[in-house]
Amino acid sequence: MVLLLSAPTFPTFISSTTTKLRCRTIRATAVATPPKDAVLVRRAAEVADLSAGLTSPHPNFGCVIARKDGEVVGEGFLYAQGTKCAELQAVEKAGELARGATAYLNLEPGDCCGDYTAVSSLVQAGISRVVVGLRHPLQHLRGKSIQALRSEGIQVDVVGEDLQSKLLEEALRSCLIVNAPLLFRSAYHVPFSVLKYAMTLDGKIAASSGHASWVSSKLSRNRVFELRGRSDAIIVGGSTVRRDDPRLTARHGGSHVPVRIVMSQTLDLPDEAKLWNVFDAYTIVATQRGARKDVQRKLAMKGVEVVEFDILNPRDVMAYCYDRGYLSILWECGGTLAAPAISAGIIHKVFAFIAPKIIGGVNAPSPVGELGMIQMSQALNLIDVSFEQIGPDMLISGFLQPIPDLSPIIPSADETSSLDPKVSPYDTNIISFYKTWDPFGAFSNFSPHPLHMPNENGDYFTWPTVEHYYQAHKFIGVDNPLALDFVEHIKLTKSPEEAARMGRKLQREHPELVRPDWESTKIDTMYRALKCKFSTYPQLNSMLKSTAGSVLVEASPHDLFWGGGREGEGLNYLGRLLMRLRSELLGEVSKVSIAESA
Repeated sequence: MVLLLSAPTFPTFISSTTTKLRCRTIRATAVATPPKDAVLVRRAAEVADLSAGLTSPHPNFGCVIARKDGEVVGEGFLYAQGTKCAELQAVEKAGELARGATAYLNLEPGDCCGDYTAVSSLVQAGISRVVVGLRHPLQHLRGKSIQALRSEGIQVDVVGEDLQSKLLEEALRSCLIVNAPLLFRSAYHVPFSVLKYAMTLDGKIAASSGHASWVSSKLSRNRVFELRGRSDAIIVGGSTVRRDDPRLTARHGGSHVPVRIVMSQTLDLPDEAKLWNVFDAYTIVATQRGARKDVQRKLAMKGVEVVEFDILNPRDVMAYCYDRGYLSILWECGGTLAAPAISAGIIHKVFAFIAPKIIGGVNAPSPVGELGMIQMSQALNLIDVSFEQIGPDMLISGFLQPIPDLSPIIPSADETSSLDPKVSPYDTNIISFYKTWDPFGAFSNFSPHPLHMPNENGDYFTWPTVEHYYQAHKFIGVDNPLALDFVEHIKLTKSPEEAARMGRKLQREHPELVRPDWESTKIDTMYRALKCKFSTYPQLNSMLKSTAGSVLVEASPHDLFWGGGREGEGLNYLGRLLMRLRSELLGEVSKVSIAESA
């Protein structure tokens, strides 16, 4: 495939942002940039954007390998954490043509600490030069892959540092946009939040009666499904549930299913609603502490998670979503909730669909409630506004805040009790892990470390991740053809997120097909997988032993069995198993079993 050196088409809804670029220190040795470098860097951002909407959002990595004449010979993008990296996919497609070629990356590699596949694949393929759009925004990963590549004798050029041109500024903008969620999350410790609404020409989101089906066209609604698929969670208020009874599913054809979050201070919610069906999508209700315990119990019985806050407000809900590891949030709420969210400074971008209709009505609701502004000079101006016609409607989008370009501060872990006998109870060092991009993210079950383990017949099989192995073993050994199908389906899922979602869903829907001894054997099943993982990969073995004297906490705020919980109320069994394994590796096996120490 030959790449034509013309301006490529970037996805429309992120194409025309003109984010203010950082002031970079330009090296005195900065070289003149061939035009194809800018085109190929932007192409790497386009390829990276293909990952959005497939699984739970993660840093978007794209790799394009091109020969000196600009011919593209390989491309790849990261599908999800725990899957084959973009660089390895690209060199596999390029084959021998990768030798002596240039690799273009939108973002410096580093999705999982302890995984060096991205760097090693480029080195082993014989890549002679690497062009990087952005250094990694996470401080513990920033610059490490660039240094590793240079230490192998590969020329590495970073846009804005080693390379500069007007065309490259445009390409760098694309790199910033495609990873805006990670950049906002890193800089502000809240997820990237988008406010979306549809309104008539006279600024109404519904009639005076509250009827709102439909303000915009079907084409615009399809775009909304796409936006949902790019989000970790969708937020609405209780009034939206009462008035519209929405499903809030993506329906975009991707594998990712966003969480639905309802913010309701009083829990004045209907007994029956589409959101209470949690088989296809998970639902969380955020409320004020102590609100209507009877309603909380009813929701819990339906499988809805209820989270109480001392004072329910958008800022604290976003802090909670940050703790859950979310990158992107889509707000589809009414004006009453949109106003405090904007006032709290946690809305970063706006998508406004404007339909060519007029409905009037003094009491008809508008998309944003009272913000306390009394002069037009106080109005909030969108940055980098873009316009797009979608059928009969006009989509106007823009940022309320510029995309940050800051070196992030990784928050320290909360203190918790220690199970390790080497840890002093008076001076406890806590190491938390959750997402694979965390400093110790390689401890996660979702990390990209395949396991080669025997099955019940002694035949060896390679599992993509620990999570695949664990979820499939819920059904292994059950004498039922459907259970065997479940195991095969979980084995073949493309990512650990999909394996986890499928395993949990099948367990809920078919409890009769879960092995009868699962509750008593799941800890041993997990431990076998962990032992295989940390004995297979020397770098992980060393990383685990390096934590001696520290408490390991799987920082999941919602998994109260394997994780530590939101306020330390979880059992943290994954952390316990890792500490037990660490003791074994160090020759300090505890006499007390992990179960007895619970």
